[in-house]
Amino acid sequence: MAYQVALSFEDGVTRFIKVNPNETVADASYKARINIPLDCRDGACGTCKAFCESGSYDGGDYIEDALTDEEAEQGYCLPCQMMPESDLVVQIASTSDVAKTAAASYSATITDLRRYSESVVGFTVEIDNRDDLVFLPGQYVNIGVPGSDDGTGKPATRSYSFSTGPHENSLAFLVKITEDGLMSEYLRDRAQVGDTLEFTGPFGSFFLRERKRPSLLLAGGTGLAPLLSILSKIEADGSDQPVHLIYGVTFDHDLVELDALEEYTKRLPNFTFDYCVADEASSAPNKGYVTGLFEPSHLNDGDVDIYLCGPPPMVEAVRNHLSENGIEPTNFYFEKFNTSATPGGATAPAATDAEKAAAEKAAAETGRPVVLENPEPGNYEIGEEHPPVAESDEQFDARMALELGVVELTIGRLTPEQLVEFRILAEASGASVEGDHFTDAAAFTDTNAAFHEFLFRCCTNPVLLEAYNKLEVTRLMKQVLRDAQWIEEHIVDEHLQLVEAFEKGDKAAARDLIVVHSQHAKETMRRAIASGAPAGVSS
Repeated sequence: MAYQVALSFEDGVTRFIKVNPNETVADASYKARINIPLDCRDGACGTCKAFCESGSYDGGDYIEDALTDEEAEQGYCLPCQMMPESDLVVQIASTSDVAKTAAASYSATITDLRRYSESVVGFTVEIDNRDDLVFLPGQYVNIGVPGSDDGTGKPATRSYSFSTGPHENSLAFLVKITEDGLMSEYLRDRAQVGDTLEFTGPFGSFFLRERKRPSLLLAGGTGLAPLLSILSKIEADGSDQPVHLIYGVTFDHDLVELDALEEYTKRLPNFTFDYCVADEASSAPNKGYVTGLFEPSHLNDGDVDIYLCGPPPMVEAVRNHLSENGIEPTNFYFEKFNTSATPGGATAPAATDAEKAAAEKAAAETGRPVVLENPEPGNYEIGEEHPPVAESDEQFDARMALELGVVELTIGRLTPEQLVEFRILAEASGASVEGDHFTDAAAFTDTNAAFHEFLFRCCTNPVLLEAYNKLEVTRLMKQVLRDAQWIEEHIVDEHLQLVEAFEKGDKAAARDLIVVHSQHAKETMRRAIASGAPAGVSS
């Protein structure tokens, strides 16, 4: 039988291929016109090295230089050699553009509109070529908003997760309504059954993994959508592992799909759920936050897979709760809500005074923040926070440009004492790295920042130093690399080689190193973003 393999690229695009018995993933990819990185087909070069997120496979034959035993144990693989023994999810170390592929586009028809309350609308669509759309439970698509313009003549898009399972014919979504949101305005005022919507996808690294232990699902607001998709898949596949879901909202009118959750308790063995409302005036049986409903049985002494979809403060509150209670879950996967722009720079309204007062009082009593969907004036349209690959690349390109300039002003001018300090900083950056893996990503981020800032501090141009300090490189690295494991293996050596170039006064070598080093830094960030370290997956 053929197996389904999901190829997850660094820019968030996921493509699916069918791999036949005795066929490698690379061969099937090229048959599907997806050109994953490949220099050989013999397991000799390691160019195609990828990471298998889920599933089992025969790793094939390869040499140590291409893939070490330690890497293989960690889940790294060579698509040119691997043959699936089940469905797989494989992270490919390149963007979809490099692989000459892209997310697919679809035309859908609205078949149902459900206005749950003043704050939430659900809608269902159908597409003619449903068999062509394959997605993982938890993933999202970018939907064009009818009547909008992104400035290029195309509809502006908003990101929404499927609330239905991959095997279901219809595709459903949940949307938080805000007064000036693009999609909100369309769904509230103009949408009709029969309307056509265009969307692209699927995207995202938040999805259900192979189930080997109990699962704890945590939903905040319309973050319930991808967890409903996950529940649908669990029911379809069958499982004896316990599943508990905790659903939290700010106000009663934010609650949706409780009947659907109740039905799952009847159809899905070992499924239970609780819900809570933060508003003190709520009529719900549980008032407060999702962490207040954690029970020891839900956490299974840490041997649990946690899936969380909600606003950033909710993610941090759960992180803090686990840390404070000494709980280290086997896997912690999360997706954060993010805000998105409204038309013409318009802003969504702030929460009402009553909403703020209720939230502040509850926060004071519990010591944990209540997450209002729109706590302050700003551009709010509920979607999801997805990895900022373009932003990351732009920041590192800007750093490279500034560093090329600072080389002109500093090489051949550093004192012997400064050169010694420069080398010490380079060596310090390697203390948190072994080969192509971090031993302490947070420590590396700090020592790396000190190394890169050094030349700007030595430079006598305060304007250049100010420009460097305005970059977001260190902030992005702390965000993205917090739970990362992989680092491009030449980065630390390049720090030392740059010091050597300065010691020799070799300007050309220094400039070449800075350009190459910038590319390797971007590759490290892209890999971490693709694996979801900051905003998709943490394990």
